[in-house]
Amino acid sequence: MNEFDNKAYYNDTITKATAGKDLLLTIWDKTGENLLVIGGQKGLTINRSADSIEINSKDTEGSWKSKISGMKEWSIDTDGLYVNGDAAHKRLSEAFDEGDYVCVKVINKKTQKGMFGGLATITDYPIEAPYDDAVTYSLTLEGAGRLVDLTENPLENDTMPKSIVPDENTQTVQTAEGEE
Repeated sequence: MNEFDNKAYYNDTITKATAGKDLLLTIWDKTGENLLVIGGQKGLTINRSADSIEINSKDTEGSWKSKISGMKEWSIDTDGLYVNGDAAHKRLSEAFDEGDYVCVKVINKKTQKGMFGGLATITDYPIEAPYDDAVTYSLTLEGAGRLVDLTENPLENDTMPKSIVPDENTQTVQTAEGEE
């Protein structure tokens, strides 16, 4: 078989890479019916960590420390241009003020697939307005429970915001801009 010259000038890793611009952080509205894209996004970081528990004793071999993984946690940081009137920003402000959880979903807009989902609380949500630049926001969400890897546990009907072009296996809902 001579598939692309036996891949002599590329490998599959390159073709499977994902562009950061294709990933979007979305949140569900308060009713759980509408998936809202957070407007103006520029950056997105998904943080996952675990506590480190030392399990040393006087008879630990070679005087080297030994550790095991403890409790795990996750958080998401995002930032971007603040879009005044954006439905997702309205929901985030409301959730922050009321101390409510938000249900989040990271999606790949190119493949129209969910990547991660979970319940989180807003721990930081500043809006910056410098006199010589655009108004921006940053947002930190801290997880409440497990962050579900939707690439390992795909949803049968993977909901996407309406602004994302659907295929036959994608359920669409209202966008952050309030379009139907």
